Amino acid sequence: MQQITVRVPASTSNLGPGFDCLGVALRIYNTVTAARGASCEHFQPPIVSEAADRFFKHARRRAFSFSSSIAEQIPRSRGLGSSATIRLGMLLALNGLSGNPLDRLTIFRLCAELEEHPDNAAPAIFGGFIVAVGSVRRADRTKRGVPTINRNARLAVQRFAVSPRLYFVLFVPEIEIRTSRARNVLPSKISHAAAVENCANACALTAAFVSQDYQKLRGVFADHLHQPFRAKLIPFLPRVVAAAEKAGALGAFLSGSGSTIAAVTLHSSKKIAAAMARAAKTPGRTIITQADNLGAQFQI
Repeated sequence: MQQITVRVPASTSNLGPGFDCLGVALRIYNTVTAARGASCEHFQPPIVSEAADRFFKHARRRAFSFSSSIAEQIPRSRGLGSSATIRLGMLLALNGLSGNPLDRLTIFRLCAELEEHPDNAAPAIFGGFIVAVGSVRRADRTKRGVPTINRNARLAVQRFAVSPRLYFVLFVPEIEIRTSRARNVLPSKISHAAAVENCANACALTAAFVSQDYQKLRGVFADHLHQPFRAKLIPFLPRVVAAAEKAGALGAFLSGSGSTIAAVTLHSSKKIAAAMARAAKTPGRTIITQADNLGAQFQI
């Protein structure tokens, strides 16, 4: 096979209290195409070349020249997993062009290493609601500035289907927030009480998604690990969350590291979208979508 195209879904991660471990795939997509036979002069963006280097090294396949193209529907630097879709799409496409030496779980782990966290990579490849068990250590910089990744990180996922009854309402501001910047505002310590409440909320949220008893999502999106601190970068976050819940949402939260704010609901999605946009008082757009239960798919 000389060319492969992969469609990869966006994802909303953290879901409030599930920092770096919970995520849901969404029906918004980036499409990645890779083809053999490009000239040596063909330029590849760093995000593509890094994924290729990781694939060829791990698969123990001789690197070959290739061209790539990306059709993007997912806005960049908005907390919707855009970078994960590109990395994952390239890994899957190169794997296919190489005769599929790696299984999907291995490819997920490679993508999570490149992302340095698993909560976007997992839903992007497997679809549905994901609980990612384990973590990838943040890259440490050597004296030469080269990142090193913990090779002993153990990652596993548990996946559950999400009902089409549940809608995700997104307010996507024009503001871009890079993950590295959003990480830098987080504190090194939190209180014991805050940790306990986060744990309880993440467990309740997971139980509601697994059982599909979505009414039990009310009141469990509160977070003390990252959202209060990232509100410094996104000052309209509290009022948009409050507006979504007042309009009937089961709850709302910062999607990933932002700047997108996501609400979940069983009804009145258009009313909630309008309320969020009004409360933001900043340029942006709203998207109403559902969960993607398939994950990354090859396109013929």
